[in-house]
Amino acid sequence: MIQFNETTKTFKLDTKNTTYVIAICDEEQFLGHAYYGAKISDADVAYLLRTEEAPFVPSKNNRDRSSFFDTFPTEYPGNQVGDYRESAIAVRDAKNHEAVQFVYCGHRITDEKPALKGLPATFAPKGEVMTLELDVADPVLGLEATLFYSVFEKEDVITRSITVKNASGETIYLTKIMSLSLDMDQEDYQMLTLHGSWARERQMDFRNIGYGKQSVGSTRGESSHQDHPFVALVSEKATQESGSVYGFHFVYSGNFLAQVEKSQFDSLRVQMGIHPDNFCYQLRPGDSFVAPEVVMTYSANGLGQMSRNLHDLYREHLIRSPYRTKERPVLINNWEATYFNFDTEKLLSIAREAKKAGIEMLVMDDGWFGYRNDDNTSLGDWTVNENKIQGGIKYLVDEVNKIGLKFGIWFEPEMISPDSNLYREHPDWAIAIEGRTACRSRNQYALDLSRREVVDYVYESIANILRSANIEYVKWDMNRQLTDLGSTYLGKENQGELCHRYVLAVYELQERLLAEFPNLLLENCSGGGARFDPGMLYYSPQIWCSDDTDAIERLSIQEGTSLIYPLSTMGAHVSDCPNHTVGRVTPFATRGNVALAGTFGYELDITKIPEEDRAQIPEQIERYHKYNPLVRGGDYYRIASYRENHMYDCYEVVAKDKSEALITFVQVLNRPNYHSRRIHLYGLDPKKQYRIEGEDKLYYGDTLMNAGILIQNMWGDFQSKLIHIIEGGN
Repeated sequence: MIQFNETTKTFKLDTKNTTYVIAICDEEQFLGHAYYGAKISDADVAYLLRTEEAPFVPSKNNRDRSSFFDTFPTEYPGNQVGDYRESAIAVRDAKNHEAVQFVYCGHRITDEKPALKGLPATFAPKGEVMTLELDVADPVLGLEATLFYSVFEKEDVITRSITVKNASGETIYLTKIMSLSLDMDQEDYQMLTLHGSWARERQMDFRNIGYGKQSVGSTRGESSHQDHPFVALVSEKATQESGSVYGFHFVYSGNFLAQVEKSQFDSLRVQMGIHPDNFCYQLRPGDSFVAPEVVMTYSANGLGQMSRNLHDLYREHLIRSPYRTKERPVLINNWEATYFNFDTEKLLSIAREAKKAGIEMLVMDDGWFGYRNDDNTSLGDWTVNENKIQGGIKYLVDEVNKIGLKFGIWFEPEMISPDSNLYREHPDWAIAIEGRTACRSRNQYALDLSRREVVDYVYESIANILRSANIEYVKWDMNRQLTDLGSTYLGKENQGELCHRYVLAVYELQERLLAEFPNLLLENCSGGGARFDPGMLYYSPQIWCSDDTDAIERLSIQEGTSLIYPLSTMGAHVSDCPNHTVGRVTPFATRGNVALAGTFGYELDITKIPEEDRAQIPEQIERYHKYNPLVRGGDYYRIASYRENHMYDCYEVVAKDKSEALITFVQVLNRPNYHSRRIHLYGLDPKKQYRIEGEDKLYYGDTLMNAGILIQNMWGDFQSKLIHIIEGGN
């Protein structure tokens, strides 16, 4: 619900459990942020702006105008006007000045969620979500903007974005634009972020908030392995189910900045948006710029409630795929099975054995095109290598379909190899700076997707393959990040637009692909999980979580990922041992149980694995079909973290109607001569009776949550078990 009080000049935005208040301040019509937190009854809390305290507002004390700006909790702070904290926007005008200051001009309250042109964004049916549109302007510059706030009441989420328009008669350069700026008092909050690298993505990191600025970000052209477009403020004593948590998540797949700044007055300024480094966007008279969306949520019930708020939002209001509410086919990917060393017969032999085990799809990974027998050639040449794929793609797909499996394929559409026909014909299509030695990664360059002819070439290359055969799944990869940021297409005044235009083109390509192939199951990937972000979820219901498929490494990777993403989005496979990334040997059963927390599939040569492992696959697939509706749509609870205790991991998924729950317990280290471990369940109906599947004894929900259950010590390290809790005595 959104209300505007004409008398007090306050906007009150309410979700089920939270309130957000904005106030119009002083005769100059400044917008101030008054409150965000647990739901309150009063709308008029403008006293929290502290404008009656020295130095007052400019109309009362203009001689200390800078002191006002330096302390005022500005809803969207400008640049170079006296607020020495980080600005939310910066420009360069015709006189090379960089000052900008927005004031309130008007507003609208609607009952719909607007789309963002060219960008992924949350959505909802008309009437389900209310949106506040605040019109602001800098009359000196002739720059206008609209601040958007959409209220997802049931999910306790508010989304924010901004669109700016050059209403002047001269060109303005936009050099910074944050989608979110939020001023609040520092109480006892810590900053929670997700860091990582290749094969260890999204590791949770808590840090104390010191004076000055602390941030995470990416200037790599993608959201990256190293940092994640997410930040949370977590009260010092918060747990999974208690304490205050503010979560902020950027719906964008490119360069980003997420920053918390602590001021001299112990206030915090949280900001999130496109990273200003390497960013400069030309706005000619009449031009507009649409900034990506930020999702924000407040939980008074710890990290777990923040997770469930975001999970519900993304499942219902961001993922569009028809697979959103459907089981994904159990696939087997040939990458770790064969790498580049495969041909038609090898793939068919995998397919035949996979069919016997109950696997439902074969995915052909890198190496099927051009003359690519290693990772040095052929990216951009999306024609079938018939020396390897004898008979061509259609023959292979038809044969796999005859065996009884669906077929999927790997692409890396955004890249070009220097050793390729495409590069020999169009070297200017690669992102590069003339005269500089190009920086290669995996011996490849990135295509300049700011060029229309490049985007069209990439699209037709992919679409032609998909049109040629019954291909039902695409793994879209990106194995290098952007460097040498130069475009032979863009003018010198537009070079700072390259990274953003690149991301917009990726979105356009995937939008076109899904428009032509609406039933395609698209899985995004970037060297593992380097582009696992909300922007990608708008196009693909699942993203490859990490190239590290080791079951123990995956515990912390999947914990950090599931902190903010539904389990149904995490690409997770059972792989062979010794693991190809870390060399660890874990039981096949544990590998299966850990992968059940994601999309579930296999990454191995099923024709070569030990018979005792192969014999477990039908049982694992049966469990996947049994539990996937619960895992895909249930409420997620983190019971214990191997990251914290270094001994064991435990998480739970509870059905929305509280009729059942699935607990996954992984014993990483065995403890000699020790009693059983007690765990407390969450999310059950305290007055319902439940039983553990396979047992007859009934327990009330409050008993299972407060008294808990016992997990017997298992023989050996890396052991695991699934515990299925069912309502009633049947």
